[in-house]
Amino acid sequence: MVVLSTSTFDFNFSPIKPCKQTNNVDTALMMIPVVDLSSHDAKSQLLKACEEFGFFKVINHRVPIESITSLESKAVKFFSLAQKEKDKSGPPDPFGYGNKSIGPNGDVGWVEYLMLKTDPLFLSQRCRAFYGEDPLGFCNAVSDYVEAVKGLGREVLELLAEGAWMKQRNALSRLMMDEESDSVLRLNHYPSRPDVRVSTINNVLGFGEHTDPQIISILRSNSAPGLEISLEDGSWVAVPSDPTSFFILVGDSLQVMSNGRFRSVKHRVMTNGLRPRLSMIYFVGPSLQEKICPMKELMREGEESMYKEFTWNEYKKAAYKTKLGEQQFQVAA
Repeated sequence: MVVLSTSTFDFNFSPIKPCKQTNNVDTALMMIPVVDLSSHDAKSQLLKACEEFGFFKVINHRVPIESITSLESKAVKFFSLAQKEKDKSGPPDPFGYGNKSIGPNGDVGWVEYLMLKTDPLFLSQRCRAFYGEDPLGFCNAVSDYVEAVKGLGREVLELLAEGAWMKQRNALSRLMMDEESDSVLRLNHYPSRPDVRVSTINNVLGFGEHTDPQIISILRSNSAPGLEISLEDGSWVAVPSDPTSFFILVGDSLQVMSNGRFRSVKHRVMTNGLRPRLSMIYFVGPSLQEKICPMKELMREGEESMYKEFTWNEYKKAAYKTKLGEQQFQVAA
């Protein structure tokens, strides 16, 4: 396991306010679905989790631990650099390094991050800026990790298609396997706070509540807690960290493609400042030209379309112009 070293994050950040505690970990352990990819019943587990929760933990995956720890160690080293060195990799456009400010709409959080395209050309051109000391090593670590989690995403989507009795096993996975797939990788670092003491813990907003616009998101974090998901009744549940597993979140695009059958789950990150949290999220996106609309195979008999058709490019632009927590897709008239 890689341990985050002390960050040089700029702590002069007043807009963040303490937040209330949420439901306890025991509640989350009982509620959050766990999908065992080695089980003969994995496709049924996946289908149920997407329909009822929109969020689940994946165990017995095939992502090599070496790929995980390699990228994690590179990320730790980057976020431990002096602030002026990290700033050379920003500001994000939206790719690159950013801190505190999340997007162009005034959202803020106790977070710094690297947003990366996953195609080889981008990595080869920008790696030196992101990782001046060992750009090739950083590029290789990103490439190896992306290749591994891409395989995991493909397996998840193909099992989901099987579970939903779609005619083609790759009906969903083909969108991410397209050479022009708009998938991205985000490395989020939530620094510890030197002013925090165990006796005076207040949770601080690391990343505000939102849903992800893509098809699915594949998240892996270190052992520090912080991720929370919203239930249908509006309550928040803290998700226990598990560095050996991955968490899958249904995105807005998959909710639309399933005509609301699969739930895009609202989530956020809270940090108590005691331990730094590092998460690596692979956002599975289609090509920019791909049309997103309800798929008949995922709709129930007699059901009418609830959503207007749009291209991923149209929705992506709209999503990034929207403040966190605001609904992004439109229900058909």
